[in-house]
Amino acid sequence: MKLPYRIDLSDKVVVVTGGGGVLMAEFGRALAECGAKVALLDINEKAAQEVAASIGENAIGIGTNCLVKESILAARDIIHEKWGKVNFLINGAGGNNPRASSDNEYMTPDTEGCKTFFDLEESGLKFVFDLNITSAFLVTQVFAEDMIKTGGNIINISSMNAFRPLTKIPAYSAAKAGISNFTQWLAVHFAPCNIRVNGIAPGFFVTNQNRALLFNEDGTPTARTGKILSSTPQKKFGEVSDLIGTLLWLASDDASGFVTGVIVPVDGGFNAYSGV
Repeated sequence: MKLPYRIDLSDKVVVVTGGGGVLMAEFGRALAECGAKVALLDINEKAAQEVAASIGENAIGIGTNCLVKESILAARDIIHEKWGKVNFLINGAGGNNPRASSDNEYMTPDTEGCKTFFDLEESGLKFVFDLNITSAFLVTQVFAEDMIKTGGNIINISSMNAFRPLTKIPAYSAAKAGISNFTQWLAVHFAPCNIRVNGIAPGFFVTNQNRALLFNEDGTPTARTGKILSSTPQKKFGEVSDLIGTLLWLASDDASGFVTGVIVPVDGGFNAYSGV
């Protein structure tokens, strides 16, 4: 892959959760290009291993359930045996669920045949919170312990939803707001250990998870895509490559060594736009 610039990460052992997905796979590739040894953790073991194979000898894919601490510990054992202790973590696992999403953007008296806020399932809410917050909590518990004496770097993946909650997805918006808050808490808590903790908040990128929401089966944009792009001053979706420069900046102790507890929007101006 073409990097916007190169940094030296040859002394880094990196864990990337959600490593089989579109965005985190590219993060893994970029870090490996800079010399890091990258462990891609994903509940979809095949996807993680396929990404690792495409990267080469500096990467491994490990099937991991990031909601089960024993599974995370088992992944840590594999990494320790192969490369030693981890000093860089990217919490990229996350997502939404239809059980926690409404059909309507606004509540009106006439909602017949429509899944409203009142129809959302408690199990869906808990699933989305677990997938985003509990996973980051457990994974950080396991791998930050490697960093206590030597220092380290943690990057959490937040979202535009953390700044500006989107309609229809209350659980995901609240969960990502929680990730941003958790990032700041961790940054303060681990500062004496020389562990930096920051977040990246992507704007709108087309991924496997959201493609069906953004484009119809014939490839034409949905109404939601029209609203997104009209609220994005740059009038386009982001490309994965647009995130890599921010990733490498936060990954570099030389470039961002005094940066901790920040959430960096990469959003084409979405968060800055008031709509008028």
